[in-house]
Amino acid sequence: MLGTEPTRPMPRSDATILIAGGMVYDQYGDTDRPARADILIVDGCIEAVGSDLASGMDAGATPTVSGRPVDVVIDARDRLVLPGLVNAHYHSHDALLKGCFETIPRETWLLNALPPNYPRRSRAELRARTLLGAVECLRSGITTVQDMLTLAPMDADDIEVILAAYAEAGIRCVFSLQVGDVHGAKVTPFWEQLLPREMLGGLSGVVSIDAGGEALVKGIRALHARFDQRHANISWGLAPSSPERCSPALLQALAKWSDEAGIPVFTHIYESRATTLIARQKFAAWDGSLVKYLAAHGLLGPNTTLAHGVWMQPSEIRLIADAGANVVLNPVSNLKTRSGVAPIGQYVEAGVHLGLGCDNSSCSDAQNLFQVMKAFAGLSAVSNITAERPSASDALFAATAGGARAVGLNGRIGRIAPGYRADLTLLDLNELAFIPFNSAARQVVFSESGSSVDTVIVDGRIVVRDGKVTTVDVGALRRDIEGLMDNLREDIAAVGARTEALRPQLTEAHRRTWESSLEVNRYVSGMPAE
Repeated sequence: MLGTEPTRPMPRSDATILIAGGMVYDQYGDTDRPARADILIVDGCIEAVGSDLASGMDAGATPTVSGRPVDVVIDARDRLVLPGLVNAHYHSHDALLKGCFETIPRETWLLNALPPNYPRRSRAELRARTLLGAVECLRSGITTVQDMLTLAPMDADDIEVILAAYAEAGIRCVFSLQVGDVHGAKVTPFWEQLLPREMLGGLSGVVSIDAGGEALVKGIRALHARFDQRHANISWGLAPSSPERCSPALLQALAKWSDEAGIPVFTHIYESRATTLIARQKFAAWDGSLVKYLAAHGLLGPNTTLAHGVWMQPSEIRLIADAGANVVLNPVSNLKTRSGVAPIGQYVEAGVHLGLGCDNSSCSDAQNLFQVMKAFAGLSAVSNITAERPSASDALFAATAGGARAVGLNGRIGRIAPGYRADLTLLDLNELAFIPFNSAARQVVFSESGSSVDTVIVDGRIVVRDGKVTTVDVGALRRDIEGLMDNLREDIAAVGARTEALRPQLTEAHRRTWESSLEVNRYVSGMPAE
């Protein structure tokens, strides 16, 4: 297995780096033809952006900026320099399950994919899957992830392995542990009525509920105290799984902690028709609205980020906008889990702060924000063919500055400007996606697949050079994963067989969910043919 130390020398984060002559993308400038500029990076921070910053570039001497020697010069004359992409909604726990499932309804997918339905995983597997997800993100230009991790059980030594893997890969991570204290079967329409009673206990779905809300918060506080600030580029968030899976007491406790410490809060909301129907059925005290339920318990504000929001009502979108909360859209994973298309245009028109996410590897199968940006920019027309937004520049903003705000790092990352941390992605303009070069924003969003990613810098450290990750021996990682997959595939088969045995009941629950009345529709047509 891979050792506990990086497999290659880690480029220094305190090096002085000059990125020379690149086309530097500015969300507030010309997004078609960005100006050329130099970028000076000192101690992991962008110190200056401007023309001809260095002297001695043509004399063969060591280049200097204001008399300071430059350690590394990156010739960016054929590069487009972007702020590092932010994957604002991600789960590392199923990074080894890409390609395992077809397009199946979300509620069935949950049973096949998520950790509480599996035996406890080895630490070698935890480490390997964390590294794999991080490497895939880096290779596609993502410099920051918000990992909403489900870990069953929440073991401190397991968490130490996971955080060390993130530090080794060199990616920036906003880490959170997903929790809830309401059993998944209680808040999934018709499961309690239709599924065998003896099996309900094992179908917890997203979260483990071995402890009540108070004990969960106490446990996470202890883990936070142990690991917070252990690694320079790993910060913490709080992750109530979804409103319907959390009691008022749990939400209030997390809201109090967030307010006291300024810690961001991440939750899922209205991901599927089923999660929306349960809101109408069981949350009448809050007008059937999960947004109002969150607000009533102190969790709707700038520190709160809502993932998915596919089945949101217009009145709820206005509440979110007025509260300054964030929404992270995940259009690629929503398509694969048959969850529908979010009201993208309505969010944009209302001025909601938007980020973008790749979500699980088992329901998007790629940690690739280029795919997500293209879907985000294109799918809005499904519900409003006359809307002029979102544009390509809107998509790129959501994947950078919008994502930074959504993960609690607004003003630190997401823009190329003095004072921001040096999280940057350089794209090779010699690649076919950019020939001819007509518009930076439109070709990044509509033409690029990730193959043009040449250099990635996180906090002033070069972690991808010439399209190859510098921090992890990917060949060795692949061999390690191949050795782990025999055991995992046996477990995948066993979990799949259990779900298959429940197919009649799950199909009936899905049918009843579709037959139940809702005032919103997020599909191109009405009820799908079974």
